[in-house]
Amino acid sequence: MTYHPKSDFLATIIERGFLADCTDLQSLDNALISGVVPAYIGYDATAKSLHVGHLLNIMLLRWFQKAGGKPITLMGGGTTKVGDPSFRADERPLLTTAQIDDNISGMQQSFARYLTYGDGPSDAIMLNNAEWLDTLKYLDFLRDIGRHFSVNRMLSFESVKSRLDREQSLSFLEFNYMILQAYDFLELNRRYGCLLQMGGSDQWGNIVNGIDLTRRVLESEIFGLTTPLLTTSDGRKMGKSQGGAIWLSEDMLSPYEFWQFWRNTTDADVGRFLKLYTELPVEECTRLGALEGSEINAAKIRLANEVTALLHGSEAAETAEATSREVFEKGGVGDDLPTLTLTADDLADGISVVQVFVRAGLAKSGKEAKRLISENGARMDDTPLTDAGLMLDAVALASPVKLSAGKKRHALVVLER
Repeated sequence: MTYHPKSDFLATIIERGFLADCTDLQSLDNALISGVVPAYIGYDATAKSLHVGHLLNIMLLRWFQKAGGKPITLMGGGTTKVGDPSFRADERPLLTTAQIDDNISGMQQSFARYLTYGDGPSDAIMLNNAEWLDTLKYLDFLRDIGRHFSVNRMLSFESVKSRLDREQSLSFLEFNYMILQAYDFLELNRRYGCLLQMGGSDQWGNIVNGIDLTRRVLESEIFGLTTPLLTTSDGRKMGKSQGGAIWLSEDMLSPYEFWQFWRNTTDADVGRFLKLYTELPVEECTRLGALEGSEINAAKIRLANEVTALLHGSEAAETAEATSREVFEKGGVGDDLPTLTLTADDLADGISVVQVFVRAGLAKSGKEAKRLISENGARMDDTPLTDAGLMLDAVALASPVKLSAGKKRHALVVLER
C-alpha cells in the first residue's frame, strides 16, 4: 500500500522525486505535523565551493524550510580531517585546519542563496562539528561511544564492503569516519533537538548508525531519509561535465557556464530535473518535459533560467540567456563568455592553439585538443580549425578571439592590455 503523507514536506518531496528511503515514514510524518522539526545534512569541506552534485540535497533543505522545518547545515570541520571513505577507491588527501576553514567560508556563500539563516523557529542554522569532535578525549570516546559499535556490522556496510572486496586498502583513520558521523547525530539531538538526518543514498549506512547510537545513548526516537543518487540518462554522474565539476561559486565557475550546463541537459532528463532543481509546479515540469523536437529547447532554457536565478539571481540568468542567444543565433561574441587572458610573456615565443584550448578549459589535455581539431570539432572565430600546430602571437590576438569546442562550449581569448 502506498503511504499518503499528511505533512507538506513529505508530500512535496515524494511528488517531486526526492525520496529514496526513510527509516519510518509514518512516524516522521506524524512528527512533522506536530511541530517544528530540526533536520540536518552534513557537508565535508573538501573544496572551496559546493558543486551541482550537492544541489539536490540543498533543494531538499529549501523545501524543508518552506514547509516550516528548521534546517541545520552541518559543516564537517572535524570529519573532513578524517575523510568519508564511502564508495571511494582511495583515501582522500588530508587537509590542514586552515584549508578546511577556508573551504567552509567559501561554501557558506552558496548556502545563503537557498536558505534563510537567523534566530526564528524555522530559520536555518550553520554548525561546525569541529565544535565537539576537536575536544573529544580518545579513551573516554572509546569507552562511552565505541562500545556501541560492532565491527562485524560495520564491515557489512556496502560502502566498506565494496572497498574491501576490491582488495583496496581502508585505513583505520577512514574506518573511524562512520563512528564520528553517528556521533554528530547524537550531539545534534542532544544540543538542538535534531530529529532527522538527510543525505544521499550512499549515506544510508552512516545515517542508520547515528540513529542506532542515539537511541541507545539517549533513548530518543529519530529518523533518517535519503535521496536517490542521480545519474543523467546517458549514465554520467550528475554534476560532472567534460570540463570538470560544475561549481556553485561564481569565483570558480561563471554564471554563464553554470547556465550553459543546464541548457545542455539531455532531452530525457528535462522533466525530472525541472521537478528536482526548480520550484515550478509539478504539472508545468511534466508538460515541459514532454515536449519534443525543437520545442524541448525552450524547456531547457526555462530549466537553465530557473536554476541559475535561484543561485545567481534573475539578472544573471537573463544575461546568460542573452549571451547564449548572441553566441548561438548570431554567431557573435557574448560579453559574458568565460575568458582566458594571456600576457605579453605568454606570447613572447608564440603560444600553440592546442595549449590555448587547454588553458581556456575547452580541453583537458593537449591530446584531447589535438583530437578535437583532427575531428573538425574546433573552431576559431566560427571558422573550422584544421592546423593543430598553429601558433598565436600578439598580432593574432590584437582583438578578442572566440574559440569553440563543438557547438555548445565557447571561450574568449584576450590579450592583457
